[in-house]
Amino acid sequence: MGIQYNTSRLLKIGTRGSPLALAQAHETRDRLMAAHGMAAAQFEIVVIKTTGDAVQDRSLSEIGGKGLFTKEIEEALLDGSIDIAVHSMKDMPTFLPDGLALSTYLPREDMRDAFISRRFAGIAELPMGAVVGTSSLRRRAQLLARRPDLRVVEFRGNVQTRLRKLDEGVAEATFLACAGLNRLGMAEIAKPIDARDMLPAVAQGAIGIEQRIGDDPVFRLLALLDHGETRLQLAAERAFLAALDGSCRTPIAALAQRVGDRLQLHGEILRPDGSIRHAGVWDCAPDEAAAMGAAAGQELKQRAGPGFLD
Repeated sequence: MGIQYNTSRLLKIGTRGSPLALAQAHETRDRLMAAHGMAAAQFEIVVIKTTGDAVQDRSLSEIGGKGLFTKEIEEALLDGSIDIAVHSMKDMPTFLPDGLALSTYLPREDMRDAFISRRFAGIAELPMGAVVGTSSLRRRAQLLARRPDLRVVEFRGNVQTRLRKLDEGVAEATFLACAGLNRLGMAEIAKPIDARDMLPAVAQGAIGIEQRIGDDPVFRLLALLDHGETRLQLAAERAFLAALDGSCRTPIAALAQRVGDRLQLHGEILRPDGSIRHAGVWDCAPDEAAAMGAAAGQELKQRAGPGFLD
């Protein structure tokens, strides 16, 4: 049996309202129930609409970047309306508001991108000039680096919205994260892309739980859920991102994985049109993960030169 939690109040879990966000919130609740013998009645899942969800007609880079999916949820956390917030870590800004911390990472799901098309089996099969939809600057740049002949259009919305756009013929193909499809029970539609061919977004496939600093009962409650290997990978990847001042305006990709007793980091930065790419591979002892990520980011920044990341 886990620790005792004050059952006189509900543990309020804040989340966005998309089917995927709700699946992640329910996974968090279910893991807490299993770890501590708690009942579903001891939790309340609180749906919070974010600016990123409300504004669907423009790209994230136009309206402000990653914080658009977290700002309102973090405000609710700070004012006590919720006790914890569940996030897709690839949506998380590098720096958090004062008073908040990412205390817990759940085990990382498949971090690869998936190619999604009703007619074609992969990127190589797309005909010349085919239209591909994506809202990700990273995916756009990586795709155009391989296939500059393709036409890329903006594709915002949750998984179901993007699939509907494919059915309506807005584009021939799109990309989704394998992790999200797995969590939604939709793995059968995915054609996973090898990470060596399309390096994923920083922290793709990972769920992070954010809480108020100093809320020790919640910290103790979450402690049993924290997954050390995921924490290690994200320490390297998020330090890489921070060194590059990464936002949704910059095509940045990174993946850290254990290779034997070392931690290996693949990272890259690209021009938005895919015309120039700087990439590298680094490795270190696991306890040097964050330092390696920061050094790798600085190395690519210097290699790219002034103005590349503007």
